[in-house]
Amino acid sequence: MANITSSVPCFSQPFQNIGRPFLNQPGLPFSQILSAERIARVFAKHGNLFAVGRIYSTAVTLWAFLSQVLRDGKQASCQAAVARVVSHRQQQSLPTPTADTGDYCRARGKLSEAALRELSGEIAEQVEQEADATWRWKEKYHAKLIDGFTFTMPDTPQNQEVYPQSKSQKSGVGFPIARAVAVLSLATACLRDLAIGPYTGKQTGETALLRSLRGALAPGDVAVMDRYYGSYFCIAELFLQDTQVCVRKHQKRHSDFRRGKRLGKYDHLIIWTRPRRPEWMDEATYARMPETLTLREIRFHIETPGRRTQTIDLITTLTDVEEFTKEDLAELFGFRWNCELDIRCLKSYLNLEHASCKSPEMVRREMWATVLGYNLVRTTAATAALLHQRRPRQISFTGTCQYLLAGWMTLSAGVLTGVVLQEYILEMYQQIASCEVADRPGRLEPRVLKRRPKPYKLMQKPRHELKQELRKPCT
Repeated sequence: MANITSSVPCFSQPFQNIGRPFLNQPGLPFSQILSAERIARVFAKHGNLFAVGRIYSTAVTLWAFLSQVLRDGKQASCQAAVARVVSHRQQQSLPTPTADTGDYCRARGKLSEAALRELSGEIAEQVEQEADATWRWKEKYHAKLIDGFTFTMPDTPQNQEVYPQSKSQKSGVGFPIARAVAVLSLATACLRDLAIGPYTGKQTGETALLRSLRGALAPGDVAVMDRYYGSYFCIAELFLQDTQVCVRKHQKRHSDFRRGKRLGKYDHLIIWTRPRRPEWMDEATYARMPETLTLREIRFHIETPGRRTQTIDLITTLTDVEEFTKEDLAELFGFRWNCELDIRCLKSYLNLEHASCKSPEMVRREMWATVLGYNLVRTTAATAALLHQRRPRQISFTGTCQYLLAGWMTLSAGVLTGVVLQEYILEMYQQIASCEVADRPGRLEPRVLKRRPKPYKLMQKPRHELKQELRKPCT
């Protein structure tokens, strides 16, 4: 892609430096975003440059790991990853590894979790900063969507020790379960940061995990959250770092629009008073918390033909009525649903709903490799959007990923060069941009299955007990 700016004037030069996930030289996919130089810099910072078996360097191992988490919407086997490395090296006339997956698995286990996290966040932040202004809320505010989710993993003693299964399930029947909270960009749909912890226990809730993610929210950002995060201390902690908040009011808080300073119909300023210090907060942190918070409360109604009118109350630190109208805030909170769709891409299409690794350390590496792959796909969609005058969220994540996978081996072979390569890349971007997400307002679907599942009973006993019962002689 030697001179894209000459054919597409809207393509900005800063964004061009990170917006080329295909190859313009022999190598592997994403080498322009996830270059060997960038990998070397980040992993060297964490003292994690290595080479296993003379072939599986940090960069090759990471690329192979990405091919696993992106392959056909589910994590492919380690054998499939090794096969792709063999195929690529054969095409480049380089020595190939054996079919044994041992070296690759050992190399994968050496990848630094901290480096994977930093690499993913660096790419997401760079795309955010270089994004077109029209993608942002009101063209200047970086809105960040925050939500939590859970995922399971293989039932091994190591996983159970760190991420215990639900207490409502019998031992040996359920799966270890982890809780995560994600910070996603409204403009680019990239995942800026993520925190993970056990499903149950002290300080394992979503608000506790969010406290560890404050670094992903810069001064001036607008955090858009559901009512689970609408506590005094959650808002106050973000307020102290100059991060604005737009959150749905918790259902247990009473609203009285006759009180406070009236700004309009169902729109007023209220004052929250600091509650008593909770057990999890130390006295020094509590002393930093403001004694009162002046917040804006609005109420709006969602009217859909054929359905009951829904009433929503919002709490926000955006108190300037002239700059932030009631309609602006209602629109902003309406964008919050996008994070549900983004998390669905992670869990369903990239198969993070159930991790495949058998130790908690590898589960976290798998999670961050999946997040990195997700951000690379979103960067590709953002580039296609910029080239063809669309917004990143108009482009299908699944469609983008499918085109990337279709061109994976073609581009890694290095058989396309010069003008032919440039034309191929531009055509791929055009095809990706054409994969628009359908606009389906008022969609209503029953939560039922038409295809009958196989008539197997649910596991009620551990597997080893069921095997013993099958071995009993018939009487």
